Amino acid sequence: MRRTGARVKRTGGQAAALLGAWCVSRLVLLLLVLRMLPFPGVDVTTDVSVIYQGWYGVLRQGTFPVGDVAWQYPPAAALPILSPAALPFLAYPHAFFALVCLADLTVLSLLLYTGLRPGRSPRGAWTWVAGVPLLGPTVYARYDLMVTAVAVAALLAGTRRPRVLGALAGLGALLKVWPALLLAGATRPRAWTWAAVTAGGLGALFAAAMPGAFGFLAFQRDRGTEVESLGGLVFHVARRFGWPGEVLLNYGSIEFLGPYVGLVSSAAMALTGAAFGWLVLWRLRAARFAPHTLADAAFTAVLLFTVTSRVISPQYLVWLIGLAAVCLCFRASRMGAPASLLLAAALLTVMEFPIGFAHVVVSDPYGVTLLLLRDGLLVAATLIAARELWRRAVPAAAGTPLPRQTTRAKETSAS
Repeated sequence: MRRTGARVKRTGGQAAALLGAWCVSRLVLLLLVLRMLPFPGVDVTTDVSVIYQGWYGVLRQGTFPVGDVAWQYPPAAALPILSPAALPFLAYPHAFFALVCLADLTVLSLLLYTGLRPGRSPRGAWTWVAGVPLLGPTVYARYDLMVTAVAVAALLAGTRRPRVLGALAGLGALLKVWPALLLAGATRPRAWTWAAVTAGGLGALFAAAMPGAFGFLAFQRDRGTEVESLGGLVFHVARRFGWPGEVLLNYGSIEFLGPYVGLVSSAAMALTGAAFGWLVLWRLRAARFAPHTLADAAFTAVLLFTVTSRVISPQYLVWLIGLAAVCLCFRASRMGAPASLLLAAALLTVMEFPIGFAHVVVSDPYGVTLLLLRDGLLVAATLIAARELWRRAVPAAAGTPLPRQTTRAKETSAS
């Protein structure tokens, strides 16, 4: 009885500390995006007040913004763009920021509910509370946090409810594609079936109801190499040696244009293909599936596809912070080191965008150093996560027996 009382007291203290830290940090974020507190560098709120609000006007007419090359999102992205209509008493930007904050609180609630249960860990909730504000106001000025909330809910439900995992992953894929990777470690066919049914059904509904639902695919195909990506480092260095290309706004982002850009972009896509091949090989060889494997696999998969992408936008890191937080809700997860590297990368990210973006655009030593350190941390986190995922799930020899916890985990996921 005393142990139970002590545990309840500790749990209550943890929850109070987490909620207090969340309230203080998120109040600061809201004051920043409402421009009541100054923040150096690029004004990130114009994406909401100008771009999103402009799309909102088009979407309300029952069509996608097919004439705007910056619209590079799957059809369900219309939902978060239109969501401020739920708060008609607020101006569009204020309503959007309020809804993102609500999504943020939802993620914390899910992580708290999971992490404070017996046998789980509050590390995940602390990772979320600390990691999100490291990205600065950008994290509240994009809809990526809303997508992350869907992904976190999917993974936390996935170990016991494969149908919910599949349905939420399918919805997430139509919001921003990457949540399809949540299924990398799914062991139940129902998860894949429900993902396909959900994505297919919603996609067909959008295609029938609104013209231009899948026009974004052509714009994504024509993207170049973005200045913050790993491949972009090639041209940052090359500019110091006389590379004659340019840095221009292209398809809604700042990209390199000029000689050899196509070659580097193709190399990035080849690396993405290799990452996909590694995931398939891991999935074929994996035999040990513990309760945390689903989250670990999703985190590793998104890391792989982020670092090999032609584009690494600052808001991409909120995806990774959310997935890392889910991993760390499980005491047995070995994703602590990659998560720590990710938090350091988040701090460097806010230093390069929005604070130091002018230095990045001109490829001066300060800007290039920030990018080199940030991208280096992401690469290191990816390699460590991939190694741990392989070591934990793939037997050292073909005849290695499965541990008992594997059987229990499979039985749990089937229930």
